[in-house]
Order: sequence, then C-alpha cells, then structure tokens
Amino acid sequence: MMSMAKVYAFVSDGMEEVECLAVCDVLVRAGIEVKLVSIMGKKQVIGSHGFRIEADELFEDIRDEADVLFLPGGLPGTNHLKEHEGLAELLKRHSAAGKRLAAICAAPSVLGGLGLLKDHRATCFPGFEDQLSGARCTGEGVVTDGLITTGRGMGYSIDLGLELVRILKDEETADTLKKKIQYDRAGHVG
Repeated sequence: MMSMAKVYAFVSDGMEEVECLAVCDVLVRAGIEVKLVSIMGKKQVIGSHGFRIEADELFEDIRDEADVLFLPGGLPGTNHLKEHEGLAELLKRHSAAGKRLAAICAAPSVLGGLGLLKDHRATCFPGFEDQLSGARCTGEGVVTDGLITTGRGMGYSIDLGLELVRILKDEETADTLKKKIQYDRAGHVG
C-alpha cells in the first residue's frame, strides 16, 4: 500500500476523453495525485470527440517520479502514444524499475509493442489482441497481472479507476468510493 500515490496520465490529440477523465476522476476522489501530461508539445489537446482538455504538464517537463503511468486509448491518440519515443523509453524504464503501468482500450497495444505484456494476462478493445505481443488476452473488462492493469474500453473506465484505487490505497477505499459515486455494477476484474 502506497501512502501518497502519484499517477501520470498521458494525453494526446485523438485520445478517448472519457477513458482518461473517468479513470483520473476516480483516482482524484480517492486522494491520489494525478497529473495530465501532454505528449503533443502543447498543453491543450483535442480528444477524439472534439473536447479540448488542458494538460497539467508537458512531457518534456516531467520527471519519472510517478507510481503509475496510465495510457488512455482512442484513435488516433493511441498512435500518438506509440510514436512518442520519449514515452516509449519512459515506459520501459518505469517497468524495469518495478513500477506500475495501466492502459485501456487500444492503448494496451502500446505496452504490447514494447514487449511489456509478455507472459501477462491482459485485455484490450476487441481487434487489438494481435498487438499485445506475448500477452494472454482474456477479453475481461479489467485485468491486473503483476504490475500491469489493462481495461477493455470506455465502458470499463470506472472499473479501471476503482481497480487502481484498490491497488494504490485499499479495498475499503475502493468500496467506499463505489458507494459514494452510486456505482453498483458487480463485475470487473479477473
């Protein structure tokens, strides 16, 4: 259990807005520090549905001090994540240091392309399984295997947020938060 957990959520033009913001909202409600980090060289990004989102930081200005690196999906946002060499290096260093990674929808393919899902159970948006190199794709809504948590798509954003709260805080905090936000869906994690 970590006391002052910090999460970097990497935002880009064409990301799926709800996947990013719903997960981050749940984390913030649990008292977890979240920073939206733009990989686009500008603070304002435009999501795949046209919503403008202002990042807290530019990628170039962060230090690898986060407990979790989170990748929201969406297209072409996921492609921007895949093409960012600095992010690829950061993800590999973070993983090698034994730190936690999370991704949802198409974005687990970024981790798969870097070989970070090898021998892990994982999930993703249907049709991206072949890009999760070495992973055992489950098709479940949210999967945590070791230090990697993946989500299938936008409909599982709150589940992914609650799973990260459970991991970074505890089960009680996740359950309390679930009640406070009136979320009574039963299933999530495999």
